[in-house]
Amino acid sequence: MSTFQIKTHQPGRTYAKPHFFILNKGLNSGKPLDKPCPNCFVITTASKAERESLYYLCLSLKVGQFFAYYLKGSVIPFIGISDAKKVINTALQNYETHQWKMKVEKLKKITAFEENLKQQLATISKLKIALLRS
Repeated sequence: MSTFQIKTHQPGRTYAKPHFFILNKGLNSGKPLDKPCPNCFVITTASKAERESLYYLCLSLKVGQFFAYYLKGSVIPFIGISDAKKVINTALQNYETHQWKMKVEKLKKITAFEENLKQQLATISKLKIALLRS
C-alpha cells in the first residue's frame, strides 16, 4: 500500500502507471483530482487498487482538513510537496485495513450521492431559467 511516488505535474506529460493529481495551491490544497490542472502534484502507484485507496485517503485527509495545517503563503496559500508527502505517510502509518475498506466504500457512496445532487441542482437552475424566459 505504501508504494507511491509524488512529483510535481508538468503540463503535457502523460503517465503510464495508475495515477491521480492533488491540487497544491489555494484553499483546496490537497484535493485529489482525476484530471490535471496547472498547480498540482501527481501521485503514481503500482496498481489501480492502490491508486483508488490512496485517492480516497487523500480525499478524507482533505475533508478532515489535515492539509490545512501545512498551508503557507499570505496571498495564495499553497502546500509543499514534502509536507503533502508527510501528511499522506502519517495517515498510511495509522492505516487499518478492515476499517479503511469500510470507509472507502462509504466515501464512494457519499461522493456518488454528492455528484447526483450537483446534477439535480444544475437541472433545477436550468428549469428556472427556462421558466423565466418563456
